[in-house]
Amino acid sequence: MTASGPGFISLQVRDIEASAAFYEKYLGLNRQPGPPHAIVFGATPAAFAVRDAMPGVDLNSGAQLGLGIGVWMHAPDAQQIHDTLVADGFTVTSAPVDGPFGRTFTFADPDGYAITLHDKA
Repeated sequence: MTASGPGFISLQVRDIEASAAFYEKYLGLNRQPGPPHAIVFGATPAAFAVRDAMPGVDLNSGAQLGLGIGVWMHAPDAQQIHDTLVADGFTVTSAPVDGPFGRTFTFADPDGYAITLHDKA
C-alpha cells in the first residue's frame, strides 16, 4: 500500500474568524462549504482549513504552534504578498530568497504558524 500524499491540511487556531480573514486577505484563499468547527478553503492540490482547537487542546500551553512542521504554499506573487505582510506589520521569519522553488519566504500567521510561500509552480 502507498499513500499519495497530503489531501487535506488544517491548522488549529485560537480565533477561527480572524485566521480565516487573514488567509482570505493576504493569500486570496476562498471559503468553501465545511463543518461548523472549521473554515475550509478551496486550495489545490490539497484542501486547506483553519479550525477550532480540538477538545483537550490548549493552544496557549506550549511553545510555538507547528514547530517542526513545514507548510509550503505556491503563490505566483510571493514577493508582492511578502511586501504587503511587511507593510501591515506581520513577522517575516525568513526573508525572500531565490532558489529551486523560485522566490521563497516564510512568515508567521496570526497564531505563529510558519508558512512558506514560493512562486515557482
